Amino acid sequence: MKFDPNLFHYASRRNLVYGHKGMIGSASPLASQVGLEILKKGGNAIDAAIATSAALTVVEPSGNGIGGDAFVLVWFEGQMYGLNASGAAPDLMTSESIVKKGYQEISKFGLDPVSVPGIPSGWVALSEKFGNLPLTEVLEPAAKIAEEGFPVASNVARLWKRYYKIYSAALKDYPVLKTWFDVFCPDGRPIEAGEMWSSIGHAKALREIAETNGESFYRGKIADEIDAFSREYEGYIRKEDLEKHQVEWVDPISTNYRGYDVWELPPNGIGVIVLMALNILENLDLKGKDNVDTYHKQIEAIKLAFSDGIEHIADPKAMKVKLEAMLSKEYAKERSELIGEEALTPAPGELDKSGTVYFAAADKDGNMVSYIQSNYTGFGSGTVLPGWGISLHNRGCQFTLEKGHPNCLTPGMRPYHTIIPGFLTQGDTAIGPFGVMGGPLQPQGHMQLVSSMIDFHLNPQDALDAPRWQWIKGKQIQVEPSMPFHVTEALMRKGHEVEVVNETIMFGRGQIILRDKNGVLVGGTEPRSDGYLSVW
Repeated sequence: MKFDPNLFHYASRRNLVYGHKGMIGSASPLASQVGLEILKKGGNAIDAAIATSAALTVVEPSGNGIGGDAFVLVWFEGQMYGLNASGAAPDLMTSESIVKKGYQEISKFGLDPVSVPGIPSGWVALSEKFGNLPLTEVLEPAAKIAEEGFPVASNVARLWKRYYKIYSAALKDYPVLKTWFDVFCPDGRPIEAGEMWSSIGHAKALREIAETNGESFYRGKIADEIDAFSREYEGYIRKEDLEKHQVEWVDPISTNYRGYDVWELPPNGIGVIVLMALNILENLDLKGKDNVDTYHKQIEAIKLAFSDGIEHIADPKAMKVKLEAMLSKEYAKERSELIGEEALTPAPGELDKSGTVYFAAADKDGNMVSYIQSNYTGFGSGTVLPGWGISLHNRGCQFTLEKGHPNCLTPGMRPYHTIIPGFLTQGDTAIGPFGVMGGPLQPQGHMQLVSSMIDFHLNPQDALDAPRWQWIKGKQIQVEPSMPFHVTEALMRKGHEVEVVNETIMFGRGQIILRDKNGVLVGGTEPRSDGYLSVW
């Protein structure tokens, strides 16, 4: 990949980082250091990824937890693997049961939106298939941090405060949220930046999962307690749902974009939207990175891809269109012809019907991991398993109750997922993992990163630093304050309804690790977070 390591177009706060034996890039210095510690103990990139994942559940509980889902792309010994560690709707969770409670949609709070968590099963599957070290050794650094405590990062403290307000407002209607306050607000207030916080229960849970190789979470002591907790507060999840859960090894999907293969995971995630948008963009002439015409065409491409994704993406068992049709270059050409000089209101085309943390890891042997996990909205459902410190996610609220829709709530089906890991290769050569956090921003961030690096040869750090835009709906877009005024103004003249948003964390946080032709690792990390690259 061609780029100038000394050329920065934006107000970069970091230079590129280089390494030889290994590199971990995450949103937390503590988590990145944990991953590096495992590499130095003889672990490979996959062991380091598991350790980093576990550490992030401790140090960034505002975005993920043991009770969430994960998706992973692994480059191991020259081959790409995909892991879907997301869980399904419980057997008792039906549209009828939701409506009977008086709701017209699935709540984000309480135990109603809790589908089966997949993260612990993902750790076990990755360790068994690729790991060098036992799970007990890999999860112990995270357990120690949870037990001994750590100073909370500023970004995390800001989100802590936000969800304190959200859960406080919802507490009257959802008494189970008291379990969140008991664990995360021990003094009756949100934790502040730099303040120490610990969770003995979280440490106990990590060690229990490690010592039982995940069995306790799905078939043993922890499963029993999740079942009892759910029954007490009239939730849907039961031990039987946990017992049935299995991770799924899947074939990653890709498209070739101007000579590079861009990899994502297939549905129930929305990675296919990235590939569809790139396929559309490939048909268009881009005049320059910060040219108004380029921004306009990128926005229109993602709008068209998203409209198809929202209409069709679901658990693969329920999808009514084939991935081949969604990824068709011919279909992309048709969609690209809809893009003119004015902003359009997107609608799905006629296809042939046949809340999050991201991190990247690499080791000296060429193995690389692109890993993302989430509790969906912030801390998740606001419910925490008493005595264990396990925040349960609310991914189930991503189901629709619309009959006939492929993503309609159905027991045993996985919900539509927004979290996606990305990866770049060229021919048989791995270039490296990349990813961006931030709900529906993620495919938009992926497309912007890929275009910046491939179309305009920005280096990884520069690509992350570039001001971002985010399509919301219809003709509405949001842009960062650093977006040049002339660009914002010109987009408005093209019919885009532009809002400048000051909260830059809402435009995603991500990492990139690339391996150059000499085998040297080159990394960049977000200026929008406490991102940190740990290097060996």
